[in-house]
Amino acid sequence: MNYWLVKSEPFKYSWEQFEKDKITFWDGVRNYQARNNLKEMKKGDLVLWYHSNEGKEIVGIAKVAKESYQDPTTEDPNWVVVDLKCFKKLKKTITLEQIKADNRLANMGLVRQGRLSVSSLTAYEFDTIIALSEEK
Repeated sequence: MNYWLVKSEPFKYSWEQFEKDKITFWDGVRNYQARNNLKEMKKGDLVLWYHSNEGKEIVGIAKVAKESYQDPTTEDPNWVVVDLKCFKKLKKTITLEQIKADNRLANMGLVRQGRLSVSSLTAYEFDTIIALSEEK
């Protein structure tokens, strides 16, 4: 299993809307590195959902429901989407400030390449985020 982080501006598509929709395709990626990450996603992989710009926090977990296919919002064959299924809201959101303050997460893509909309995570980074979200 692989682990990922996707970023969404909540005014465009929020976690709350995703919970209502239950499943969505992840479109609009126009960065080659982010696109390559989408192509690497496998069905069942876990994905942290990060609200960018507003909130700047990880709010929930999705699962990859369908592996990469042509982005239906463009005819350009260079761009792909994956289907994500809502899995679980975090007990407690984890802010970018908390992530940057935690030395265990210093190499996380969100810290090193903050503008990348789809990034990979190590199992350790994923587990650390989950543990932080469950602390009292």
